[in-house]
Amino acid sequence: MTLNPDRPVPDSQPRSWVDRAPGFARPYLRLARYDRPAGFWLLAIPCWFGLAAARLETGLGWDDLRLALLFAIGAVAMRGAGCTWNDMIDRDLDARVARTADRPLAAGTITLRQAQIFLGAQLFVGLIVLVMLPVPAILTALVAVALVAAYPFMKRFTWWPQAWLGLTFNWGVLVAGAAAGAMFSPAILFLYASAVVWTLGYDTIYACQDKEDDALAGVKSSALRLGARVRPFVLGCYIAAAALALAAGLSGGAGLGFALGFAIYAAHLFHIAQSFDPDSPGDCLVRFKASIHTGLLLTGAFLLGGL
Repeated sequence: MTLNPDRPVPDSQPRSWVDRAPGFARPYLRLARYDRPAGFWLLAIPCWFGLAAARLETGLGWDDLRLALLFAIGAVAMRGAGCTWNDMIDRDLDARVARTADRPLAAGTITLRQAQIFLGAQLFVGLIVLVMLPVPAILTALVAVALVAAYPFMKRFTWWPQAWLGLTFNWGVLVAGAAAGAMFSPAILFLYASAVVWTLGYDTIYACQDKEDDALAGVKSSALRLGARVRPFVLGCYIAAAALALAAGLSGGAGLGFALGFAIYAAHLFHIAQSFDPDSPGDCLVRFKASIHTGLLLTGAFLLGGL
């Protein structure tokens, strides 16, 4: 089988190191979204603010640095694996959507068999990270496998695949809580709920890029379902996310530093909700990527709250 030439996707990071990688490696790196690193951050950050929230009363220890590093490595491996699995399932749909038509499987720059082998390699890395976590965290993380496996099918059956992504992408909050011995603490449960509605908001912004193509391809999204109500919906999600994050901090015994960090986080969150243009794909992509800063600010708030 003759493969097509490498084709970067439209929303990949410009002048990425992936473009300078050896030719044989580029399709694999694009399949795992190494040229679009926002997803790595958005998978790792919930683990980090979950860990910070779990340590509000006891403070962070040296072993927490090891956990944070493991969460980062695991996020890279599992986000890449999740994207590979997603593209394996969606390769025919991706070929019918302008923004995704250049993804390696849809574009024919990699074969399904090659993608399957690559998926196995990434899962193996994730397994190595997994066995280095405490047993409660291992058991918690394994539950997420079903969520990840089902995600690519959600857009075929529900208008709210973004909600499923919220449940899936933020499972790291619970894993971090389990690793710290605080999985069922009010702070962790409030924070997980906060992260779920936050993701529902930012992924709805992301879905605004594909409204026309998704409608033609016959797939569903919150952006299509909401139509002109997208902006007030996102604002509502972000208000709920902030309220639940505040509840997490208060229930976890956060100190005064949390108030300052929370104020900056909330201001950034509401700025995105009030300023994004749902009819501008370019603006939606920029605002989506700004969610990285939102998550880091929330992580900082919980770190300050534990001082």
